[in-house]
Amino acid sequence: QAKYLAQIILVGAQVVGRAFMRALRQEFAASQAAANARGRSERPQSAAASRIIGISLQEAQQILNVSSLNPEEIQKNYDHLFKVNDKSVGGSFYLQSKVVRAKERLDEELRIQAKGDKEKGRKAET
Repeated sequence: QAKYLAQIILVGAQVVGRAFMRALRQEFAASQAAANARGRSERPQSAAASRIIGISLQEAQQILNVSSLNPEEIQKNYDHLFKVNDKSVGGSFYLQSKVVRAKERLDEELRIQAKGDKEKGRKAET
């Protein structure tokens, strides 16, 4: 009897293990597909900036509550959110750091756009 019980447990563990591995492979494949789709939707430089800074362009725009890359609006919202989340006035250091990272990401995107516009200007002259 103990032998049969041990076999049942062993077979059950194998079935659960295989199902877990299959689910893990499927999740990994879905994650890779989503990452590839995200990478294709952004320009290569923009995708690289998202990886380096650790925040996507869309997330940065949501954090600073901006819909377009307007430097004045970005700076105005950044200043407000940075002050509101200052630890000395009872704010959250974590949120303040998210605001800083969002500003860095948007500044990097503005720099990338300016560089692209500059290169387009040179190509137009040629």
